[in-house]
Amino acid sequence: MGSKWDIEKFTGSNDFGLWKVKVRAILTQQKCSEALLGIANMPNTFSAAEKNEMNDKALSAIILCLADNVLREVAKERTAAGMWSKLDALYMTKSLAHKQCLKERLFFYRMSENKSVVEQLSEFNKIIDDLANIDVNLEDEDKAFHLLCALPKSFENLKDALLYGKEGTITLDEVQSALRTKEMTKMRDLRIDDSGEGLNVARGRSENKSKGKGKKHRSKSRSKGDGGGKLKCYHCHEPGHFKKDCPERRGGGSSSAQIVVSEEEGYESAGALTVTSWEPEKSWVMDSGCSYHICPRKEYFETLELKEGGVVRLGNNKACKVQGMGTIRLKMYDDRDFLLKNVRYIPELKRNLISISMFDNLGYCTRIERGVMRISNGALVIAKGSKMNGLYILEGSTVISNALVTSVENADITKLWHLRLGHVSERGLVELAKQGLLGKEKLNKLDFCDNCTLGKQHKVKFGVGVHKSTRPFEYVHSDLWGPASVSTHGGGSYFLSIIDDYSRRVWVYIIKNKSDTFEKFKEWHTLIENQTGSKLKLLRTDNGLEFVSEQFNEFCRKLGIKRHKTVAYTPQQNGLAERMNRTLLERVRCMLLGAGLPKSFWGEAVNTAAYLINRCPSTGIDLKTPMEVWSGKPADYSNLKIFGALAFAHVKQDKLDARAVKCVFIGYPEGVKGYKLWKMEPGGSKFIISRDVTFDETRMGMKCKDLEKRPETGVERIQFEVEPSTDEREKEDETQVPDESGSDETTVPDYQLARDRERRVIRPPNRLGYADLICYALNAAEEVQDSEPKNFREASESIDSQDWLKAMNEEMLSLEKNQTWKLVPLPKNKRVVGSKWVFKRKEGIPGVEAPRYKARLVAKGFTQVEGIDYNEIFSPVVKHCSIRVLMAIVNMYDLELEQMDVKTAFLHGELEETIYMQQPEGFVKDNSKVCLLKKSLYGLKQSPRQWYRRFDDFLLKAGFVRSNYDSCVYMMKRNEKVILYLLLYVDDILMASSDKQEIQQLKEKLNGEFEMKDLGNAKRILGMDILRDRSKGELFLSQHDYLKKVVERFRMTDSKVVNTPLGHHSKLSIKQCPQSEDERKKMESTPYASGVGSIMYGMVCSRPDLSYAISVVSRFMANPGQVHWQALKWVLRYLNGSLKGGLKYTRTDPGRDALEGYVDADYAGNIDTRKSLSGFVFTLFGTAVTWKANQQSVVALSTTQAEYIALVEGVKEAIWLKGMIGEMGISQGCVKIHCDNQSAIHLANHQVYHERTKHIDIRLHFVRDMIETKEIMVEKIASEENPADMFTKSLPRAKFKHCLDLINFVEE
Repeated sequence: MGSKWDIEKFTGSNDFGLWKVKVRAILTQQKCSEALLGIANMPNTFSAAEKNEMNDKALSAIILCLADNVLREVAKERTAAGMWSKLDALYMTKSLAHKQCLKERLFFYRMSENKSVVEQLSEFNKIIDDLANIDVNLEDEDKAFHLLCALPKSFENLKDALLYGKEGTITLDEVQSALRTKEMTKMRDLRIDDSGEGLNVARGRSENKSKGKGKKHRSKSRSKGDGGGKLKCYHCHEPGHFKKDCPERRGGGSSSAQIVVSEEEGYESAGALTVTSWEPEKSWVMDSGCSYHICPRKEYFETLELKEGGVVRLGNNKACKVQGMGTIRLKMYDDRDFLLKNVRYIPELKRNLISISMFDNLGYCTRIERGVMRISNGALVIAKGSKMNGLYILEGSTVISNALVTSVENADITKLWHLRLGHVSERGLVELAKQGLLGKEKLNKLDFCDNCTLGKQHKVKFGVGVHKSTRPFEYVHSDLWGPASVSTHGGGSYFLSIIDDYSRRVWVYIIKNKSDTFEKFKEWHTLIENQTGSKLKLLRTDNGLEFVSEQFNEFCRKLGIKRHKTVAYTPQQNGLAERMNRTLLERVRCMLLGAGLPKSFWGEAVNTAAYLINRCPSTGIDLKTPMEVWSGKPADYSNLKIFGALAFAHVKQDKLDARAVKCVFIGYPEGVKGYKLWKMEPGGSKFIISRDVTFDETRMGMKCKDLEKRPETGVERIQFEVEPSTDEREKEDETQVPDESGSDETTVPDYQLARDRERRVIRPPNRLGYADLICYALNAAEEVQDSEPKNFREASESIDSQDWLKAMNEEMLSLEKNQTWKLVPLPKNKRVVGSKWVFKRKEGIPGVEAPRYKARLVAKGFTQVEGIDYNEIFSPVVKHCSIRVLMAIVNMYDLELEQMDVKTAFLHGELEETIYMQQPEGFVKDNSKVCLLKKSLYGLKQSPRQWYRRFDDFLLKAGFVRSNYDSCVYMMKRNEKVILYLLLYVDDILMASSDKQEIQQLKEKLNGEFEMKDLGNAKRILGMDILRDRSKGELFLSQHDYLKKVVERFRMTDSKVVNTPLGHHSKLSIKQCPQSEDERKKMESTPYASGVGSIMYGMVCSRPDLSYAISVVSRFMANPGQVHWQALKWVLRYLNGSLKGGLKYTRTDPGRDALEGYVDADYAGNIDTRKSLSGFVFTLFGTAVTWKANQQSVVALSTTQAEYIALVEGVKEAIWLKGMIGEMGISQGCVKIHCDNQSAIHLANHQVYHERTKHIDIRLHFVRDMIETKEIMVEKIASEENPADMFTKSLPRAKFKHCLDLINFVEE
């Protein structure tokens, strides 16, 4: 096994002594260092062959560590020792001249202020090592003195401390240690934030801004990376260096530092280090480490808004100011224009940079392969870049907009420069002319410019109010805020604020409706007028209807109150009241967040904020407090407490009970010397006003409650972007046959309404236009499968063309064998239906069959006309619940379970209508003829129904009985006992029986009538894997493979898993939907609806644990917001951690009831409509077979009604299930349904009329009839043991896991 090392090749100019140390270490690691002694001097313990092998190994290692120019000088040496000596002679000569040169370097070595101390110590140590390699040894104290003499002036204090601060000798290690410590201290004082990756924007105040009052903060040292602070060269006038270091004086050309990198040093991406080049490049670099699009050239911008936008830090921590932001138009590789938005204008940078992260935020996908970077949106490639010198350069160019400039001979030069400079102001022209930048022409006064007036018109600036009151209650400002999204505990949705102009005292009143404003204002006016004994003169309000009503105006007229109102859409004129409302709300938010109180306490927080504002200094009254100005004496602060603090209020209870209750402090009651408290303990009145209170202001009351620990809700670091669905119908022209007579179909004289009437315009359905969400889930589930060819051409040109051609030939042979059509000339005035090939790569069943290719010829049924080409199209399929019921019966009674597949199932149906179809593409025999269909074909609207009729007739003739509860469940009975079960889902058949011979006989009958494929023991049906252990009596139903594809499709395989499908903190609302058009466009790139549908299919089949989460997130598919998308990603994170979950059917005690149900409801669970949620689950032999979680159609007025409606839904399901299992041979007298609401149980069991229940729909009372006839029995169950609880609300992890255990949902 070879070893690999990384060592810099010796080129003749780098450190030879250090290179020798590294090479000797490599030879020691390779166990061949003895070769440097020479073959003759090697130990005698080695044989001749071992010595030669060791020499060859050492020689090859040395050669590989030499650059080409050095290797040519020693290539003739054939031994490692000879090459080693030759290198010493060439690059480590011990001549007097070499010694003199090294000693001069040591004696005259001086350290620079502008370079790092660590780098300069390395240079000093290299000189010492080079002297030691040529046998010039110095005393350690001499080395220390040489280093002290080399220190710059800024280290004079350190030098004095080292020389005079100790006695005895000084060592080199002590000096170097002191220098490194000094360097670390300087770096710490610089306070440079070095945490950014690539380019990042630093917003806010400058780090060097003064933080102490009256002091100026100044950096203790200048950083080279920051351009040297205020250093400026007096030769080239550029910052960052002194005149002596100017590159132009040295002949360097450019004034900016050029970084030269040799390709021999292994820097493939040398172009990356030339970003600081003074001459800007015209190309665009596609950079993954850049936070924003950046351009230094102003002329590239199509639109540019000049403004300060923070700074951008480079890799060396140099800060560059963002001076504007705009858009740039690029011409891409395919001559397509692309508008690059939000581009930062930074003149200091010298490269144009395209940020990959900004494209990622917009939902675009970036791929790099074979030296080409592609940025795509779906199938459309937006931009493409090629790799050059380690950088990806955009294939395209910049479109520079041509500015329109008016140039007229003898025109006024002032107007000309005004237009050239983009309608600059006259003051700006004057300043430029003073600096001599506009030539020698004299500028005149600028004439009036119409375009400037049209483009720069703005609102008139608001001046400072000149009115000043002379006494309290003279001038009053008022405003109304609301409505709030959450009502207070008293039902308030608004608050009225009234501010006295003289004292700035504020009064706040919480009201329920806008119409209450006038009554509250009258109440306040009477109170203040009585207290002050003066009259109100002026009232300023806006034009809200609550202030300009007839009652309000009449009140002011009677009392002589003058009104000041605002102009429409000018709230600034009521600025005092508007600013007070803002101050109130800012404090309310802070207090609620700090106290951990819900939003329903905003009313108490507003009152408390107003109470405290009246006791805080105000700048409008010279930093006095409003209460002091109003009353003439300072306020009392001794009673102030922290809002939301934990409080213990004294109560008088039983002699042995506690003397205090835990409360939360929520404010100061009006007119009472006490505190307003919210009692945390249940029972009694919640609000308490008391003066006997003990406070613990170190703890917040609500944060001390023993609440369930919330799940972790960290922000996903993985950016999740999936290209949106762009599935569009193919636009193919219908085949039209010309009419020889020149007349078309509409001129047929025998007019028929069904055939000739004008067709309605068929519009595509809305995103939520699915009446049946299960059908939608099935459609979305198909998107998860791998992509196949879309048409005949793609199949013939694909890599698997041979497999697809073979599949098409098999399909054609099957159609010809079935005599599906015959070729005939097309009759006059007859419609022709198109045809198309559909391809599918089917995943095989593990251990049974390998993946196979299927090609299906389908008719374009969307061109058929109802009433002419077809009449009825409905065809039933087996319910998923019926499949699970069969699984439970099979496992309970240890039945045989096998599966068959009908080949070309739809081709067996007999057509009742006359239909002509195009010949299939690639198999056209005669262009003048069409196919007259004799039998059904895939794609025809009536095909599913005709197939079902054919199969149903066959089974009924064979002695089967169709179920009355599911039309696709058949049973064969003998002596009133079921001996064979058959379930049909289109062309998939499940068969179960205790006698395998019965199944074999049925297979023979089916093969005789149809072309069948025997799949043996059932392993998978409709994406559900069936794992069975007959020895243990267990059957496991899961969708591991399908759900894994769902997680992979949405790129959540590496996400952090969670323990519940929906976070306990998730409170989704329609108010979180996008409100603006920009927000909607941003959310269009997220595949929200597709994700919901894909997960929903898993929920329908085998995952009852997802029911509640899907019922919640599916409400927002029409207009999802970012919060809803995060909730859906939470569901995907849960799926990623529970892929192996499924239903486990086991054998139970025969004496136990086979079927049991559980129901529950969540009262007013929808926070938008306040509708309740219903949920139920039914178990057969202890394992779930059917479940549901949905929103109730009406608003329940009580928890009893909500639970009663949920109970009715459960009873309806129980009736269907009881009939279903009864037909399948399981008799059960009475079905037990468990409910955890005692009131709902009493309402169902007793025929009692009650005043509180008279509004409940009479239709719901049929449950009483079911209970009277002993069909159903409703029993009480504890909430902790009710598994239906997880279908109506988010549960903590432990409770959720317990509910899953109750219905036998496990992970295998």
